[in-house]
Amino acid sequence: MEGLKELNILTGDIDEMAKAHVAAIFMPHGLGHLLGLETHDVGGYPAGTNRIDEPGIRSLRCGRKLEEGMVLTVEPGIYFIDPLLDKALNDPQQSKFFNKEVLAKYRGFGGVRLEDDIVVTRNGLENFTKCPRTVEEIESVMAGGPWSFE
Repeated sequence: MEGLKELNILTGDIDEMAKAHVAAIFMPHGLGHLLGLETHDVGGYPAGTNRIDEPGIRSLRCGRKLEEGMVLTVEPGIYFIDPLLDKALNDPQQSKFFNKEVLAKYRGFGGVRLEDDIVVTRNGLENFTKCPRTVEEIESVMAGGPWSFE
């Protein structure tokens, strides 16, 4: 939401936006999940875990304490999905945070997500994903330039 504020798509207090679940409008898919036998290995939820049923939070698919050796995705993204935007713009609790004129420039863009696959190590994590990250690197690869795995 801070980045959306910097672009002037959103205005107002970040904490108030969070309470109104504004982030879920742009990132409805959750932040990641365990990888295992299946692509989306949710890994289950520990006994006694109460899943939170709130927009954006209910899509978080990893509610476990991470342990060494676990492999999971980290997949932040941003999407401009017309039905979700239309619903938000008609909701007084959410619409007050939108700069509708600036938002209009992004409608039809679709979205983007750069996904990392990581393994939890004793001292943190190891990122297995090697892909372009900067605007310049991505534009170069999209124009047919080399893809560096360094």
